[in-house]
Amino acid sequence: MSLLTVAAIYFILWWTVLFIVLPLGYRSQREDGEVTAGTVESAPAKFRGGRVVLLTTVISAVLYAAYHVASTYFGFGVADIPVIVPDFK
Repeated sequence: MSLLTVAAIYFILWWTVLFIVLPLGYRSQREDGEVTAGTVESAPAKFRGGRVVLLTTVISAVLYAAYHVASTYFGFGVADIPVIVPDFK
């Protein structure tokens, strides 16, 4: 597998995991009881961008490593995923 393919798979995986990680630990300003003037109540009270990026990177690396092991050592590929949609030919 070329380096560009690895980077593309990891990039797509990273962005997908980012949207899963973003709401983890989220507290709104309304829940905290301190709404900053000029913001909506549902805005995050404390946005921890570094934590989100680090957690996303770690989870993505673990998932990519699992994919790499499954495809390299066990021969698992996209063609091995069962098709659950009926064939309408």
